[in-house]
Order: sequence, then structure tokens, then C-alpha cells
Amino acid sequence: MGKKQHQSDKLYLTATEWSTFYGGKKQESHGPKAKFRRLPFHCCGYILPFIKKYGINPVDGKKLSPKDLTKLNFHKNSKDQYHCPVTFKVFNENTHIVAIKPTGNVFALEAVERLNFKAKYFKDLINDEPFTRADVITIQDPEELGKFNLADFYHLKKGLKVTSEEEEKAKKDPKYKLKAISAETRDILNELDTTYKPEEKKSVEKRKADNVNAAHYSTGAVAASFTSTATDRATHQEADLIDEDKLKYERVKKKGYLRIHTNLGPLNVELHCDAVPKTCENFLLLCQRGYYNGTHFHRSIRNFMIQGGDPTGTGKGGDSAWGGAFSDEFKPNLIHAGRGVLSMANSGTNTNKSQFFFTYRSARHLDNKHTVFGKLVGGLETLDKMEKVETDKKGGDRPLQDIIFESCQVFMNPYEEAAEQLAKEREERKKQEIEEAKKLLPKRPKKAEDEGMKVYKSSGVGKYINPSSSIKAENEVSEPMTKKKKTATGSFGDFSSW
Repeated sequence: MGKKQHQSDKLYLTATEWSTFYGGKKQESHGPKAKFRRLPFHCCGYILPFIKKYGINPVDGKKLSPKDLTKLNFHKNSKDQYHCPVTFKVFNENTHIVAIKPTGNVFALEAVERLNFKAKYFKDLINDEPFTRADVITIQDPEELGKFNLADFYHLKKGLKVTSEEEEKAKKDPKYKLKAISAETRDILNELDTTYKPEEKKSVEKRKADNVNAAHYSTGAVAASFTSTATDRATHQEADLIDEDKLKYERVKKKGYLRIHTNLGPLNVELHCDAVPKTCENFLLLCQRGYYNGTHFHRSIRNFMIQGGDPTGTGKGGDSAWGGAFSDEFKPNLIHAGRGVLSMANSGTNTNKSQFFFTYRSARHLDNKHTVFGKLVGGLETLDKMEKVETDKKGGDRPLQDIIFESCQVFMNPYEEAAEQLAKEREERKKQEIEEAKKLLPKRPKKAEDEGMKVYKSSGVGKYINPSSSIKAENEVSEPMTKKKKTATGSFGDFSSW
């Protein structure tokens, strides 16, 4: 901005200032308005990879093959400068340079005009190979620089590039386009490269509807695709699928029984699998996998409860049999009443994992907050020993003597029976469907070929001929053909009978 009267600065932003200093639109690097960019004669591009990929001339866009190329032989002097091998003049930007196509030797036009054109000696000045005027290729002409303007080259206008394998790999890196980053950002990205692990994509097989898991209602995909463009198109109604766990839990009608072996004695447990199937299956699966083996009962409060099931022993660890947490299952008849009630420990609503506890006495304030899923049916003396163990009240009521969950022995697992029953039902229904399909097929009449021909003799001629039929044919006498009587027809005659 101008401050003085005779200063060259304007009182407004010029186009140059706007494009260079203030982020305005810059001039195009190629096109009709692009600045002139000269291609030096000594520069060489990798044209073979370009031709193999695109099959065109990068300058004018016409078809071009590797056979159309001519290898040029440039000569250098002792100072490693390009020069004419005849006149020994060093090539520069103002030198008219040509090449002979049959040999590929490069000369200054001055030498070719004086020794070839004027002398009418059309042979190469180095190896005497004959050539014609049409074989002279202009490499650089200082008077016609338009041919060597990079801004007019076809491959730059169209953005055609040949990238190497390393560049292709680098482009896949998200940091490829980051030109300038701070040191803190660089450290964060480096740490992310070392610690980040992408999640493994689990291949989930699409379940198919069968005669057991097919619901009486549809998926609703047809209606959704008809009313919303955000959903995929669906033209066929498909029955919705009932969850396999729900089908299995409907067939669980029995209790589960197991024995927990501790270092203070055994605990016999009855599980309410018929009432709270999800919670009981979680406990049974973890017991059968040995998940609890070697864990400690990490918290014990006299006249209240004893808690365990955490492999870390801190009260903050553990996981369910399926990974993550699962929902609560509250039943009005399953309450924290009495000694030896088995219930799930949690950190809030629907946060059940692997931790559980046994009550030392009734705790009705825990109803509808913790899921009751079992009770002790044997081993109350072991529970008495657990309650008598002294605890560290300042250290989170942790028992001073180790109380260890050594192993578990499962006596009754109703979920295995339910799974077998479900598989049998599927097989039976498949058989019924096959039989019903057979009944619907039209019955084919039996042919004589299917029944087989009757044999009258063991072998020889006339094996399949009934001899009685031939005797009957001989005895039968052919009756004479009787003439049919003509029936009189009523018609007028010629009066001859009168």
C-alpha cells in the first residue's frame, strides 16, 4: 500500500501481490495462459515406461511405439561438456543442434550444412553411412522455441504420469501429502505407527433360514427399501431369523449342577438355568474352560458376602464367555434371601462379566441390582470357613489368608442337551419336508418293462411265448364273412311294377 506521493506502491492490491503474497489464484503451469517453460536439450525423460503405459507421444498425444524411437549419440569433450564432434563447439541454449536418424549421431547444424548440404555429400560425418535430408532431426532450434515449450506438452496438459513402485507405496501412506509438520506431531505419528494395530476383520457367515429359526414375520427390508433411499434395494420378502441363543434357551427346562473345589473345601452349586439362561451359561462356559482355575476370592465382608471370579485379583478385571459385558436378568422369585445365594457382581446396569459372589446372609437391598443365578446345595461348612478368615479392612476387605478357586466339576449342563434337541428337531423337520415333497409328486403308472416279462421256458426259442395262446389260435375256425343286408330306402321308382 502506498504511503508517499511519488511511491510506486498502489493504494490497492495488484494481481501479482494477490497471487504471490495473499493466497490468490496462481497462474497455471500449463495451458494457453501458462508461462513459457523451455525444455533444455540435455534433459532426458524416461520415455519407454511412458510409452509402455500410455502408447502415445508425450509431446503431441499421437500414437507412438518403442520402434519409432531413435537412440541419439551425444559426444562430450574433456571437460564433460556436450559438443559437436566435427567443429568441437560446445552446445549451449543458442546452438542449432541436429541428429542423423540412421546413425543417431548428433552434430551442430553448421557442420551438417557446410560439409553435407553444400558439398552434396549425404553421408554421416563420423562413419560415412548414407542418409537423406528427411533423416535430419532437429533437437534444438533457437529460432523456433515454441516446439520446446513444456507448457504445451500433451502429457502435462492431461496430467499423465508414470510413477514407480516406491511412489505407489508411498501414496498409500496417509502421511504422503504432509509437507511440513511440527516436532510434536511427528513424534505422535511415529508413536502411532509403532503402537497401532488394525482390527482383524471377522468373517461372519450369513445365516440361512430353516424350518426352526425362521420367524413368522419378515425382515422388513422390502418396505424399508421402498420408503428410503438410504437402504439397499430389496424385492423379495425374507423371513426374519430368530437368534440361536433364544431357540436354545427356550428348550432349557432343567437346573444345572456343579462343584467348586477350593483350598478350604468344596462348594456344591445349583444353577437356575431355566430362569436366567444367559447368566448361567456364562458361568458354566467359564468353568468348563478353566477360566476361574487358580483365581482368588479377593473380597470378603463378614455377615455380607465373599466375592471372586477376577483373574487379576483386583476386582476390576474379568471378561464374559463371549467377550465384553452382557445384560442383567432379574426375576421376581430369585432374590438375595438366605445364606449361600450365588449372584453376579457388576459395576452398574448391564455390566455383567465374570465376577460373582456368595452371600453370608440375606441382602435384599441387592435385589434388581445384581442377577441371582444360583445357590449352595452343599458345602455350607466351607462357606463358614471362608467367613471366619480375617480380612484387611484398610486394603479393600481382602482376605489375609488366600482363598483359592482351584477347579470346577460340572455334573449337569442342560445347554448341551438343548443343543442336541435343537439339532434333532432340525433333522426331523427336514425328513418331514422331504416326505411331504414326495407325496406331492405325480405318481407314474407302472409299465410292463418295470414289472418284467413273464418267462414260459427256461431257454431257447419261444421263451416269452405262451403255448396255450398258440393252441387256441389253431383250434379257432374262421367264420365266413356275412354280407350286410341292404336296408330298403323309400324312393320313387319308374312305375314298371304297376
